[in-house]
Order: sequence, then C-alpha cells, then structure tokens
Amino acid sequence: MSFVITIDGPSAAGKSTVARSVAARLGFLYVDTGALYRALALKLQWGEGSPDDPAAVDRALAGTSVDLSGSPEHPHVWLDGQDVSDLIRTPEVSELSSRLAALPVVRRRLVEIQRGLRERGPLVGEGRDLGTVVFPDAEVKIYLDAAPVTRARRRARELEQRGLPVPLDQVLAEMQRRDERDRMRADSPLRRAEGAVVIESSGKDVATVAAEVLRVVWAHPACPPAARGRAD
Repeated sequence: MSFVITIDGPSAAGKSTVARSVAARLGFLYVDTGALYRALALKLQWGEGSPDDPAAVDRALAGTSVDLSGSPEHPHVWLDGQDVSDLIRTPEVSELSSRLAALPVVRRRLVEIQRGLRERGPLVGEGRDLGTVVFPDAEVKIYLDAAPVTRARRRARELEQRGLPVPLDQVLAEMQRRDERDRMRADSPLRRAEGAVVIESSGKDVATVAAEVLRVVWAHPACPPAARGRAD
C-alpha cells in the first residue's frame, strides 16, 4: 500500500494550498477530492439538472469520467476528457457540489475513484472525509481548521482574484450554510478523524502550516526514504 497523507477540514481552511505545497516538497501525488465533486457538479449544471432530482443525478453519474493530472503546482481536473480546471471554480459550482456531496450515491461513486488513485503511488489528499472514510488507514491524518471569518476572507480574496467579486458577508453566509450541511449530512459528515493531528491555520502563512505538516510526516516511521530525504 502507498503512503497516504490526508488533510481534512472545512472550506477555505487552507487545505488545497497546504496540500499542494506538501505534495510538491515530498514528490507525492496531489489529490484534490473537492475538484472531483465540483467536476460532477459542473456536469449536472450543464445538463440543467438538480441535486434534488434523483434521475438527473443518475444521468450525471452514468458514464461520467473524472480524473486528475498534472503536478501539485499545476493540477488539472478532467471531465469526460475535457480540462475543466477553471470552469469548476465558480460560486455556483461550489454550492452545487456541496449539495451533491450530501448524497450517498454520489459519495460512494467518488470514494471508489479516490481510492483508485492510491495505485499511482504515495499521495497527499485533501477533502472532508479522507481520514474518516476514504483512507481510514492513512499513515498521516491532519485536520486543518481556521476561524470562520478568516476562512471567509480567504475565499473572498480567491474569488476576487478570479474576477468574481462577492461581498464578504455573502461569502461568510454561504460558507456557514456549507459547513452546516457538511457536518450534519448522514453519510460521511465532516469531522476530525481518530488520531488526526489538529492544526490551526488562522494567522499563519502557507509555508508555516506546510512545515507543521511536514514535521508530522517525517516523524512517521513508515515515511518513504525518498520523502524523508527531502527534509533537508
């Protein structure tokens, strides 16, 4: 089995940037599980379907191919052979993906895809249920968190940089709705995995948080020698 690092936590806690940084430093595959849900949400959006319509969800799942490629610094998300890396980063797709993620049939299909990525070698995966459901046997489990206002500001800046400015209070309200939905869903709710190391990212830059994660990884007795050699 490949060495697996999971980084779970709520939206805009810094999971993506930290996971990319850690994966690049270690030479591991970077797995953005949220991107897979977003890709499926985009497919549903293109078909003008709704998460409340089981038939529409089944159509979106049937025959749909989602995959990840590229380096941690330049990841790509593929939907039915099309690079949708930029198209999936809108507030509408984000909201739709959160609603889809609450559906057991969707989570079961995406979990299969995520577990299959382990065959490619050691990986750093980030999401909401990696340490609890997808890779419960992961060697290193991290739970990354930050204050709600901090997370909302990060998301607002991210959207503004993409030319999609959204008022901070709207971002915060949408984030709170998503947090509630993620924590209360019956299937794979967001929670800290048993044995996970909790890291608070408020007031810290990416390099500082990534360094904290790397110290946990390098201290693990099963850490691959090649990755341990990158500690210098």
